[in-house]
Amino acid sequence: MKAVIIDNNKNLVWSEVPDPVAKEYEILVEVHAAALNRADLMQREGNYPPPPGWPEWPGLEVAGVVLEAPANCRWKVGDTVCALLGGGGYAEKVAVPVDMALPVPRGLSMAEAAAIPEAFATSYLNLCIEGGMKKGDTVFIQAGASGLGMAAIQLAKALGAEVVTTVGSEEKEKFVRELGADVVINRRKENIAAVLAKHPVNVAMDCVAGPNLGPCLETMAHGGRWIVIATLGSPLSELNMLDFFKRGVKLIGSTLRSRSSETKGRILGELEQKLWDSFSTGKIKALIHETLPMSEAEAAHAILERQENLGKVVLTCKP
Repeated sequence: MKAVIIDNNKNLVWSEVPDPVAKEYEILVEVHAAALNRADLMQREGNYPPPPGWPEWPGLEVAGVVLEAPANCRWKVGDTVCALLGGGGYAEKVAVPVDMALPVPRGLSMAEAAAIPEAFATSYLNLCIEGGMKKGDTVFIQAGASGLGMAAIQLAKALGAEVVTTVGSEEKEKFVRELGADVVINRRKENIAAVLAKHPVNVAMDCVAGPNLGPCLETMAHGGRWIVIATLGSPLSELNMLDFFKRGVKLIGSTLRSRSSETKGRILGELEQKLWDSFSTGKIKALIHETLPMSEAEAAHAILERQENLGKVVLTCKP
């Protein structure tokens, strides 16, 4: 089969690789679509290797058709599924643990289904499990117009939270308001910490961190939970620890990729139970910015690098 390999010069090359072999607890999926994530860019730079046992090429979420399945599991050959991966989605086929796949929601295309697992599982893990988000909380989400941001906003609103988010343009501000964001901060025009001081948040999911983290933590509600999932702004920040511990604020580091397959399967199971009908009815949307052929992964990555996307960028692979 073919997959998108990262060569020694960090180029993405559509190349021949060995076919995957499914283990006894895995299904083999023919990939029709694979969604991009910023973690893919980090992996390309050598900063985010896949967990042991997963392919070396990128790709954290796919949708496709089951080619092989163990006996006595929920999946049968021919089923359409979307799946969360530790890596290996930029390919024609991938082997997936049985409990890390979900049915494609009724009425959704393969591209839309591929855009669900990573973004919504990451949002659920960090807002609901790590952050303990509950109805009526105020939630802060960085980069609201990104693929992860659009998932987190919709998840938080569906579960009854108020949402504060950041964007970098007026176009993106309009986009996230349509998703349901209550307060939108244009980071190019406004001071994020100053706005947060007027809207103290209970839970934050932060992919930026950097110098703004310290001032923003000082605006949190008492007992707030600030979850850092990436450091796109910088890995360094200065914190006022006196204020930090007096108000009982919790600073949590979290990644989905490093979790066990069992943990990921449990998260996906809860997502299916709570949100799958909302995808089918259109109450929650998997929003696609652009689709490109798998062989054009370089161009797809460039869209993310330029921060052009409103929603997800998806690679498609004809069976």
